[in-house]
Amino acid sequence: MAKPLVVAILGPTATGKSALALSLAERYGGEVVNCDSTAVYRGFDIGTDKVSIAGRRGVPHHLIDIVEPTAEYTAAQYARDAASVIRDVHARGRLPILAGGTGFYYRALTRGLFPGPGRDADLRVRLEAIATRRGVAFLHRMLRRVDRESAARIHGRDRKRIVRALEVFRLTGRTLTTHFAATASPIPDVEVLPIGVRLPAAQISERVARRVDEQFARGLLAEIRTLLASGIPKDARPFGGLVYRQALEHLHGVRDEASTRALIVQQNRQYARRQLIWFRKEPNLVWLDGPGEAHATIAAATRLVHERGLVPREIDR
Repeated sequence: MAKPLVVAILGPTATGKSALALSLAERYGGEVVNCDSTAVYRGFDIGTDKVSIAGRRGVPHHLIDIVEPTAEYTAAQYARDAASVIRDVHARGRLPILAGGTGFYYRALTRGLFPGPGRDADLRVRLEAIATRRGVAFLHRMLRRVDRESAARIHGRDRKRIVRALEVFRLTGRTLTTHFAATASPIPDVEVLPIGVRLPAAQISERVARRVDEQFARGLLAEIRTLLASGIPKDARPFGGLVYRQALEHLHGVRDEASTRALIVQQNRQYARRQLIWFRKEPNLVWLDGPGEAHATIAAATRLVHERGLVPREIDR
């Protein structure tokens, strides 16, 4: 018997992945499963461009707003949660459609993650001391010397994940990349159709700039003030993500608003390049050139799904 299908809409930021996923869900009786590492956090809405309830057009969306901002949510937990959701969606006779740009989450789900050694308090203290004394960038260079792939995947300011990658290497003598290669997916009985959406760099830059302006107009700064006033600490993990990190720095007087908007656009462009490099390494990914909301892109994705034996139908809500 054929394996049940999961469609994955992947790719860089600002390429229209959510719009494409929603269109496919409407055509095939699908449900959208979030694959973005910031959208899992409650209250962080504007800076993550979460699809509003009204914008979902009645299509169920999963793994959005499931974690408190002060909680730790790992890729391994995401893989377990997403696998559970996918099984539930299939049990209802519907099509799970992953949508997002967090490549590490996607890889954890489709290839698995190794459990890893326990935390070593003494080693962490030493690594944290290096980061404090010499800077996180120095720690990132240390990681690059022993595990270039992890260094390329982990942002240079992500102190927590850099420390963990170095910790794993020091404790096991093997890199995270090596460990990942020996893992198994939590959904081995499922066929995954990975579809990548990509755009020229200039077009991504234009779309990102427009989105940033919209985020500020919708009240990004007010959202951050509300989160802080509710007791969310400024070092909460989602505040370290793109948009929120720079906007929070602006509220603390680091730079003016115009400079902050420009910086967000610039760093989103850089992030988009890193995402593209990451997803290019994913096996069997089919690239579509054009924004996710374009008729031609939707038609091309529909053909790919149809080739897997699914026939478009109306959603039975």
